[in-house]
Amino acid sequence: MLDIAVAYNRYAFLGYEFLTWLWFVVEKDRDFLAAIEPEMTTLGLGNRVVLENRIQEAIESITIKGDDAGLEEGLLALRKGAVVTELNLVYRIGEQEWRITVKGESFNITNLKTPEIGAIETREDIEGFLLEKVYLYEKIVRLIDKLYAGFLRHRLSADWNKRVLPLLKQWIHE
Repeated sequence: MLDIAVAYNRYAFLGYEFLTWLWFVVEKDRDFLAAIEPEMTTLGLGNRVVLENRIQEAIESITIKGDDAGLEEGLLALRKGAVVTELNLVYRIGEQEWRITVKGESFNITNLKTPEIGAIETREDIEGFLLEKVYLYEKIVRLIDKLYAGFLRHRLSADWNKRVLPLLKQWIHE
């Protein structure tokens, strides 16, 4: 059995590959997203992308943030060998909107903002409010789980090197 620290370091690249692939899928493969989550209206990049490029002993970190920020610098960093380490996403179902940041190293979900729900007006509203909030949290966690499962199906298939990786490289070098 692998020591937890060894396993963590050995497979840390999967989170970075997942986020890089997810950016690609958001930009280029809407059909895959619709198959993963049919009720989803949109899944898009939010206002923050963090990339890292390891050059020998140094780590170059690139952060792109802002609501109207262009992602050209991010694609340039990918061309130079960087990977996505954090990705902010906007997920919508109808009028409901979630905003989250996913960290590739640990799959931590941070900066989670769920859709607005009714205010607590009486003591009896507390339980309903909490149940609704838990439901909204669970919805986004399940989406990330589905996306990661889809990524792993691609990543572990023979199709990865023959079809997916060439499309990913083509997107990066467009």
